[in-house]
Amino acid sequence: MGTSASSKGPGGGVPMVPPWVPPASPNPPQDGDGAAPTDGDGPDGQLPTGPNQSPPQQPAQAQPSPLAPAARFGGTRLNLGKFARGGDRRDMRRGLRDYVRKGYGGRATAVKRFGGTASTAGTLYGALSSVAGGQAASPGSPLDPVLLAGRAAREVMDAIVEAVRPADGTQDAEASRAAIKDALSELLTIFPDADLLNLSEDQRGAAIERFVAIDVYRRAVLDIGKTIQDKAPTATVGLARLKEVKDYIKQTVAAAFRKLRAAGDRVTTGRVNQFVRAALGETFQVFEAYVR
Repeated sequence: MGTSASSKGPGGGVPMVPPWVPPASPNPPQDGDGAAPTDGDGPDGQLPTGPNQSPPQQPAQAQPSPLAPAARFGGTRLNLGKFARGGDRRDMRRGLRDYVRKGYGGRATAVKRFGGTASTAGTLYGALSSVAGGQAASPGSPLDPVLLAGRAAREVMDAIVEAVRPADGTQDAEASRAAIKDALSELLTIFPDADLLNLSEDQRGAAIERFVAIDVYRRAVLDIGKTIQDKAPTATVGLARLKEVKDYIKQTVAAAFRKLRAAGDRVTTGRVNQFVRAALGETFQVFEAYVR
């Protein structure tokens, strides 16, 4: 389930947001039970109709993704190459700045590119919530409690991965599958007595935070990680540099989650996708804004 760092990453002339990346929900739910928001005064929240009422607006057509320019990651690779050779964390932060600013044309497009991270986070939270709530799994589901009774944590993790992010042949799926398993492994390190089939709300939130951070890291490694491996003086140094990048991304994502919680937002079943997109926006803003 490992994600290779040997990928050269996407080049120029391709959509910055591939067509398989899930779009943002046009009508995101706003409460904890997944119910969609309503804006009207009619029955069941429908907009009122009549001769003096305007017809409901049609959803806007999705705009095509901009095409990436040539050498989109040139500045990123230059700075990360310096970081790989010398270990100056300022070069690492400059590299991540250019990764968002030039590689993806800014944080808004970067958030769209990582839409699969938000979508998978929502599915993961829903699956963990369902099994913790004792909801019966659909026939044949990898999360059937009868099949998982008495299984080792590793086997439960594998079942969660299969239920949440089945393999589909894309690098995104491979990265997310590995990120789910890594996040659950870290969760058990933090909460050694946790039951993956009966996680508390706080534990589920912690799992989502770690999944988001690791998924962002793994996607970045696919895009630009080869530069660090190639430019580091030894393979051991290269792995150490990649760990520094991973730790920095995890710290930045954790700070974004804390900021949103301090503002009164939280991860709930109906708001995971929106919460994660907001956290990604905060994270990419930190990367993009680095000026030293």
